[in-house]
Amino acid sequence: MFAPIFKVCSADPGVGALIGDGTECRLYLFGEAPADVIKPYAVWQTIGGAPDNYLADRPDSDRFELQVDVYGTAATQTRNVARAIRDAIEQKAYVTRWGGESRDAPTKTYRYSFDVDWWVSR
Repeated sequence: MFAPIFKVCSADPGVGALIGDGTECRLYLFGEAPADVIKPYAVWQTIGGAPDNYLADRPDSDRFELQVDVYGTAATQTRNVARAIRDAIEQKAYVTRWGGESRDAPTKTYRYSFDVDWWVSR
């Protein structure tokens, strides 16, 4: 019932080199990143989706729309992590929107956002 984004990203060497791998991967479900997390890191959340419904049978797949937000201490660092996550998940899903870049003035944290559509077989 959920897109396997953590499983895919935490196993990818490119992502692992930048935000850790395995259980140490700094890719968190929305609201779950620790307050003192080391940057760079990323968060993701489901923002939409639907089962692939049929008239005669149960759905055999689900589509998930995810938003991924990457945070870092420098623009280049943040972009590099976003690129690595994109490269890891594009083998399994589709990037559907580049959400843009921003910088939080008080914390000086950089952010890059993008959306993904992910089809998951049941």
